[in-house]
Amino acid sequence: MAEEQQPPPRRETVTGVPRGARRGPPAHAPARSEISEQTTLGATYVRALMRSQLRAALGALAALALLVGTLPLVFLLPDTASVPLVWVALGLLVYPVLWLIARWYVTRVERNEADFTGLVTDPAEAPAGPRRAHVR
Repeated sequence: MAEEQQPPPRRETVTGVPRGARRGPPAHAPARSEISEQTTLGATYVRALMRSQLRAALGALAALALLVGTLPLVFLLPDTASVPLVWVALGLLVYPVLWLIARWYVTRVERNEADFTGLVTDPAEAPAGPRRAHVR
């Protein structure tokens, strides 16, 4: 008896949508539509952004008031050095502190806006940010 050779099983390739592109319907409506339609949820989102921006502004204002408020106390200190302390305080010490307050404020406000943008942007529509190259 000669054994009959059976043909090898047929191979099939299954193709479809790539896994990264598959996406179900959003669980909730994007917040952007809530804001543009001026619903109460959209108003809540905008109010939260405004509150966080106001909190950052008040923090920067408080730091500035503390800086300016302590200057008269510096002026009351006795003048023992050859250069008056008033000129050193006004000319050298105030500006770096002002710069630090401004830098903190801008960083905080940008972070608030980035958080808000991340909240209202649909992840599928988000533009890809700058990609960093892997350095080995």
